[in-house]
Amino acid sequence: MKPSQSEFDVVVVGAGFSGMYLLHKLRQAGLSARVLEAGKDVGGTWYWNRYPGARCDVPSIEYSFSFSPELQQDWQWTEVMAAQPEILDYANHIAERFDLRSDIEFSTRVTSAHFRDDEQRWHVTTDSGKEYAARFCVMATGCLSVPNTPQITGADNFAGDVFHTGNWPAEGVDFSARRVGIIGTGSSAIQAIPVIAEQAEHLTVFQRTPNYTMPAHNRSLSDEFRKQAIANYDEIRQQQRESQVGIVGYGFGFGGADNVEPTEEILQTTASERAALVEEEGFVAIRRFADVALDPEANELACDMYRQQISRMIDDPETAEALMPRDYPMGCKRPVIDTNYYETYNRDNVSLVDLRKGGIDTITANGVQTEQGHYEFDTLVYATGFDAMTGALQKIDIRGRSGERLVDHWEAGPRTYLGLQVNGFPNLFTVTGPGSPSVLSNMLVSIEQHVDWITECIEHMRDHQLQLIEPTLAAEEEWVAHVNDVAEGTMFTAPSCNSWYLGANIPGKPRIFMPYVGGVGEYRKKCDEVVANDYQGFVLTA
Repeated sequence: MKPSQSEFDVVVVGAGFSGMYLLHKLRQAGLSARVLEAGKDVGGTWYWNRYPGARCDVPSIEYSFSFSPELQQDWQWTEVMAAQPEILDYANHIAERFDLRSDIEFSTRVTSAHFRDDEQRWHVTTDSGKEYAARFCVMATGCLSVPNTPQITGADNFAGDVFHTGNWPAEGVDFSARRVGIIGTGSSAIQAIPVIAEQAEHLTVFQRTPNYTMPAHNRSLSDEFRKQAIANYDEIRQQQRESQVGIVGYGFGFGGADNVEPTEEILQTTASERAALVEEEGFVAIRRFADVALDPEANELACDMYRQQISRMIDDPETAEALMPRDYPMGCKRPVIDTNYYETYNRDNVSLVDLRKGGIDTITANGVQTEQGHYEFDTLVYATGFDAMTGALQKIDIRGRSGERLVDHWEAGPRTYLGLQVNGFPNLFTVTGPGSPSVLSNMLVSIEQHVDWITECIEHMRDHQLQLIEPTLAAEEEWVAHVNDVAEGTMFTAPSCNSWYLGANIPGKPRIFMPYVGGVGEYRKKCDEVVANDYQGFVLTA
C-alpha cells in the first residue's frame, strides 16, 4: 500500500541528532518516514538547553557525525569544546544540507504510541489529535530531554521570573541588576553559575550535594589543528568506535590537558607525595592513578586530594568546606568539567547555601526559606537536571502487544535487549536507550551506531519479507543481568552513590543501573555478533 500523508514505513519521535540522522538513513534505504518533534526546530538537547554557559563536555572535533565525508571536511569547529550556539548551528546546518525539515513536523508532541495486533502496525497520536500509522516506530527522544523540577512547597508562590536550565528561553535572559537564586549544583549549574555571576547583582547558590568537577581548559582551535584533524578523521573515527567511551582526545586530552594514561597506583603513594602533586598539578594529578576507579580506599585518597585542591582555591574556609564532596566516591556520577566554577565563589556577589546544614522549607514570594534562614532574590533558576534515560519514554502512553503498557513492563526499572528493543513491543526501537552505553559515551558515536543498526535491521526485514521483530523475554532478562554484572564493583554502583544513572534523583523511580559500562567498542562487537548469529535473542516473524 502506498503510504498516504499519515501512513509511513517508519514514524520517528524526536528531531535531535538521532532523529535527524535516522531520517537521512531511512531515506537512503528507500523507506518512507515522518519525524515528529515537540520543539519548533531541530537540535533536541541543544535546542532546549540554551542556558548561559551551556557547552559540550566532549571535544567538538569528536562530537560530530562521521557518516558524510563531505560534512566532515566542510564543517569547521571553533573551540576545543563547543558552546551550545555553535552545536545548534551544526544541527541546523545538517538539517539544511540534507533537506531534512521537509519530513519533520515541528511543534508536535507525541502523546501515545499503540501497537495494534490485528494490523501489526503502530498508531502514533499527537497532542493535536492527529494519528500516524507505521510498521515501525523509533523513539529518538533523547536521554536528557525531560527536565526534573523538584516538588518544593510554595513553588507557585514565587512572584519573580522562574527558569529551568533544561527549558531555557530562546531569546535568553538578561540578569543584570537582578538578584538571582539558583537551586542545584550539577553539570548545568556548574556551567551556568560563573556566567550568571558575571551579570547578576547577586547570586545565591543552593547546594544539596557538592559535585566533583574538573577545569575544562577550553580554548580556540587553530587553523593548523583543524586541518590536521580533518586529514586524520578516518583514523580518529575508527579509534572512537573501538574505544571505551567514544572519545579519543585527539591532539589534546579530555579537559584540554595532555593525555595522561592512569598507570600509577595511589595506594603506593604517601600523604606528602600526594600533597606535593596537588601543589604542582592541581585537580589533574588525580588522573595519574589507575586504582581510583575500582578500589574504594584508593578512591577516598583521590577524593582527599580533590578536597585539598578546593581548600587551595577558595578564599573563605567555610565556603571551601561546603564545596567539598564527601560520603560518595569520585566517578559514581557523570564527570563534570567547568570554566572558573570554583573561582566564582571568591566573588563578592556570590553566596553559597549548604543545604546539608538545613534544607529548603518553602519557596516564598521573594525567595527561599530554609532551616538556616530566609534568602531573598527576584529571579529563580532551577538547575535540577533531568528524568534521565526513561523520562521521555514514560511520558508517552506506549502500549505493545495485547495492550501492555511500557510503564507496567518497566515497573521495577527499565528492561531492554541491547538498549534497542523491549519484549512485548514488536517493531519498536529506542535510540541509545537504557541498557546501551548511551550517557556513558560520546552520544554522537553511540547515536550513529544505533541508527545504523536499526536501519540495517529494517532493511534486512524488508529484503527477507519479515513482518515483526522483538526480543525474547529470556534475552531481555539476560541482558539486564549482564548490564548490572558489568557495573558491579565500579564506583557507579557503590552503596553511597546516588546518581541519575540509577534514577536516584527522581522520587519513587526504581533504582536500577541504566547505562552499559562495558564500553562503546565492546558493545558494538556484541551488537554485530547478534546480527551475525541471525539476530540472536530476537524473534523475527514472517
